[in-house]
Amino acid sequence: MSTLPTPQSPEPHGSPQRQSYRRKPRVAVVFGGRSSEHGVSVVTAASLLSAIDRDKYDVLPIGITTEGRWALTADDPARMAIADRKMPTVEQVTDQDGAVVLPVDPASREVVYTEAGAVPKALGEVDVVFPLLHGPYGEDGTLQGLLELSGVPYVGAGVLASAVGMDKEYMKRIFTSFGLAVGPYTVIRPRDWDRDRDAARDKVLVFAAEHGWPLFVKPARAGSSIGISKVDGPEGLDAAIIEARQHDPKVIVESLLRGREIECGVLEFEDGPRASLPAEIPPVTDHSFYDFEAKYIDSAEGIVPAPLTEEQTAEVRRLAVEAFDAASCEGLVRADFFLLDSGEFVINEINTMPGFTPISMYPRMWQETGVSYPELVDLLIQAALRRTTGLR
Repeated sequence: MSTLPTPQSPEPHGSPQRQSYRRKPRVAVVFGGRSSEHGVSVVTAASLLSAIDRDKYDVLPIGITTEGRWALTADDPARMAIADRKMPTVEQVTDQDGAVVLPVDPASREVVYTEAGAVPKALGEVDVVFPLLHGPYGEDGTLQGLLELSGVPYVGAGVLASAVGMDKEYMKRIFTSFGLAVGPYTVIRPRDWDRDRDAARDKVLVFAAEHGWPLFVKPARAGSSIGISKVDGPEGLDAAIIEARQHDPKVIVESLLRGREIECGVLEFEDGPRASLPAEIPPVTDHSFYDFEAKYIDSAEGIVPAPLTEEQTAEVRRLAVEAFDAASCEGLVRADFFLLDSGEFVINEINTMPGFTPISMYPRMWQETGVSYPELVDLLIQAALRRTTGLR
């Protein structure tokens, strides 16, 4: 049985928003989770645990298993890497059967470790949570809601922005309402498919007749390109919908946008959000599109900074901040665009907790803009410590 971390003391004093610490602020790094992006989250956590300033922060790594158990994990990034083209799991870095319990009383930030047949052990207070979960049950507002109830500050978007950033349909609806251009799409809701598959299929065929093939069929609430299919004609449609529904019963179908894929990072400073220099994702040669394996296994290279004109660079940075504000984001966002052949930028989606390894696009864009990976981690933690929970 691994040795548990000892409680930290003395405690901080001052207001929750701007505490003056007699000790180092304690950061709970939460990763893993129940979504299909579990392994991506573990890889992200390994990078952050390697980069966080241990002289400035005390760190408590907490992994959520694929079954949803909150586990105390080893602080060992080397055991959290991709190996033999396989993604790591939380189970690889925990050898304990107990569970970590976050506080449910806003008056206390005490984290407790419980194990069957043993007296619960206090692990000390947590001052801020760095949630590195990707996908549903973590990046979609669920964890953020728990932390709001607990009164524990956390890095990144709040409940609303997290939910909006996870649901591709409502994300596009909000962007449209704020005047941001989005590509054509249609949605197959769970009841549409369950009640009348023929009618749901016909809806997509009508959409294809207007916008053309190929189409991209996606889980509406998933990330990392998991469950996405490129469909070249009607014969592949049913299989693509069924594949997407393996990850989410709600499916979004998007038309092909012909243009360049451009990404831009947004980071919240004390004086407000700023955008990084953009990056370009070039066409991948060994994959039909920028899918999961291209992103994480074969590590397709992005171009940073993107080879754009000064005017185009300024425009995409402006639009990225507009998207950040439109969705009421906080902390950080990666905004993904298409630069169409017509010269117009169309926003595809935002990611409220983007991939965060040093080779991920979000940190690389900020590195090129003058913010190193360790500085980026520090800025995000400091922003969370300044922020209150609750209505703001």
